[in-house]
Amino acid sequence: MRGFNNQRGPLRAVVLGLGTIIAVATTGCQVDIGGQTMPSPYYMTDDVQYFPPGPEFKLAREAAALKEYAQEEVMEP
Repeated sequence: MRGFNNQRGPLRAVVLGLGTIIAVATTGCQVDIGGQTMPSPYYMTDDVQYFPPGPEFKLAREAAALKEYAQEEVMEP
């Protein structure tokens, strides 16, 4: 029985080595910098997300409503 175990040792090492290589090759190398994860192994095929620029002041309607309300308060005695 002891001789049979000695033959399985190198086989285990080869299987473990191949498993490690496959795991490293498929996971990629990702680094988190400033809230961005880059690069991934699929960065060349990822879709590009574009967010068009919006208005400079995002509360324009709220500010207009408050201004109108303030003017109505001044006009009413």
